[in-house]
Amino acid sequence: MSQNESISYPKVHQRFDGRIELVFYYRGKRLRLQNGKTFNINLKPNSFPESERLAQSKLLAAQIYSKLLAGYNPLHKAIKNKLQGLSDLEVLVKAADKKVAQGVSKHYERQLKYTLSSIRKQTAGEVSDRVVKKVLEHFSNPTSYNTMRRSLQVLFNAASELGWKKNLLKGIGGRRAKAKLNKPYSNTPALLEEIKAYNESLYLCCLLTYGCLLRPHREVRELTWGDFSEDLNYIRLSGDRNKSGRNRIVPVPYYVKEVLKKTEDHFNIFSGREEPFDPDYFKGLWSRFKKRSKLLEANQTLYSFRHTGAIDVYKRTGSIEKLKAAMGHTNIMVSLTYLRGLDVAELKEEDMPMI
Repeated sequence: MSQNESISYPKVHQRFDGRIELVFYYRGKRLRLQNGKTFNINLKPNSFPESERLAQSKLLAAQIYSKLLAGYNPLHKAIKNKLQGLSDLEVLVKAADKKVAQGVSKHYERQLKYTLSSIRKQTAGEVSDRVVKKVLEHFSNPTSYNTMRRSLQVLFNAASELGWKKNLLKGIGGRRAKAKLNKPYSNTPALLEEIKAYNESLYLCCLLTYGCLLRPHREVRELTWGDFSEDLNYIRLSGDRNKSGRNRIVPVPYYVKEVLKKTEDHFNIFSGREEPFDPDYFKGLWSRFKKRSKLLEANQTLYSFRHTGAIDVYKRTGSIEKLKAAMGHTNIMVSLTYLRGLDVAELKEEDMPMI
């Protein structure tokens, strides 16, 4: 492989917090930069007004690529200075801190902390193949095992960007998990009435999950009145408030607006104060409701309202593009996979509307 083949042209990427960074590969390592300091280039795109950041980032990308082709090694100082005298565990802590500082969701941050905690239970310093296998052996459920393996990979990749040399997941594959079908509802109105009689907050959560296709445990739970338009016709979520990482505008159906009682913009719509309820609030409510419900069937969950809404959108419009927009998916293949998982007749990409 020639030197040029081991170098990729820097791509401009906008983070959840609105800042711009450059992402590129150098000798198999993925690097991310927000300025030209590593290359002795005095250019900081994020110090410019938002309207100028893209142009400045493209200029920085061209200057960085030119230096890379000329033989500049951006890893030399990082490897020499950042890891000297640190144990493996300390390197991983440093990598996790860097990942969090780049702007990740609270769930992502908790998963990283849990992964570090699992490693600490097995070692106080050196992280070896044995340690990794011990961590993974704790999970007998294939889904949980694969989740931890992915989290370890994220952590190890972040450490690799700092110059860490170990490749501890080589030869350790994932486990095949049986696909679980989130069974859609066939009796949505009756079930919603049953939920309404049980708890008003859970009822509103289910309405928003079904009618606005929002994810219940974060997007719905964290909603404030300021996220709604003045006439309550739309919900506007910034990229750091939803899974796709993109700004999202969602119409609010009439049957949702009928139960909304708007107060101060900065108040959460459920808690009635600035802080939302804790992340497991609706999980606990749903668990208690499930025990007394006479209408719920096996494999039906709180997320099934979102799945049921997705099927309704697709069956009424026949448009995968509209479904993609409504669900907030990043690309059409995600929507296709989503429909296959919902037991809708299998589709192929060539069957879809062309752009």
